[in-house]
Amino acid sequence: MKFSTLTLLFFAICATPSSAQTPAMPTFPDDWVGNWSGTLNIYGPKGKSDSVSMALEIFPIDTSREGRYTFGIVYGSKEQDWRPYELVPIAPERGLWKVDEKNSIVIEGFLCGPKFVSHFTVMNSRLLCTYEKQDAETLIFEVYSGADKPISTTGNAEFEGEKIPEVKTYPLGVFQRAVLKKQL
Repeated sequence: MKFSTLTLLFFAICATPSSAQTPAMPTFPDDWVGNWSGTLNIYGPKGKSDSVSMALEIFPIDTSREGRYTFGIVYGSKEQDWRPYELVPIAPERGLWKVDEKNSIVIEGFLCGPKFVSHFTVMNSRLLCTYEKQDAETLIFEVYSGADKPISTTGNAEFEGEKIPEVKTYPLGVFQRAVLKKQL
């Protein structure tokens, strides 16, 4: 049986040998609690196009019986752009959480190893947002975004006796990245 490059890549990414030793992951979100701040750099096809100060606030909510946490994001200042979101546990043992934007929007987020990831579409754009705790003092925030309309569709054919799946490619228009440092 032949395997396509895409199939082999999928198995390489998703398969983890049972004998593999993995370093201890920070406990999410307890080990992520704190005030984090830095500069969000915004990149387009021609390189860096803008930057803005950014902060992320993660704290347990004392009155929450569900185990909610604040997940507040600030762009610029709280007066300019304050997003008082909440992190809601759904199935933490499986890495499933939700980010409640407190305005009828609730987005699932998934803990995948050291990253908390959400992938969604809004207003004809596809976004992939990642938060990664690097160490006790550093958290990396990244956003990949582009149009939710594929720019090409390939595959969906038979090749050397193997059925090749359809593959859609989506454009990437903007990349954003912030190195956030824990504030004392």
